[in-house]
Amino acid sequence: MLTPFHLAYHVTDLDAARRFYGIVLGCPEGRSTATWVDFDFFGHQISLHLGQPFATTDTGRVGDKMVPMPHLGLVLPLADWQALADRLVAAGIEFVLAPMVRFEGEPGEQWTMFFRDPSGNPIEVKGFQSLDAVFAS
Repeated sequence: MLTPFHLAYHVTDLDAARRFYGIVLGCPEGRSTATWVDFDFFGHQISLHLGQPFATTDTGRVGDKMVPMPHLGLVLPLADWQALADRLVAAGIEFVLAPMVRFEGEPGEQWTMFFRDPSGNPIEVKGFQSLDAVFAS
């Protein structure tokens, strides 16, 4: 049985975070104060607090591309992933790694995309035909 995770991290602007997570990503807003806001991040709880975002470096290899590490990741059923990818493209989001398929025809076939929130926090979203393939090797 899957259970929700909780992750708290820094953002530099709560209004920009509300627009991005709430409007662009479509995440319902939860509790908040003057210094933090919670979101239902696709069934998981994220708490965005005012502060300096964590440092990242482009040291993660995805095919022939280098992507930011560390990063927040999310796994979705493929239809939901495609709907989110379409939503991000329509919103003009700049991708670190544009929506693409990896391991096509192999165990663990997945679609992936990387982008950053307005504070520079990197996010990867993966899509799978079947969530049973998430740990396929």
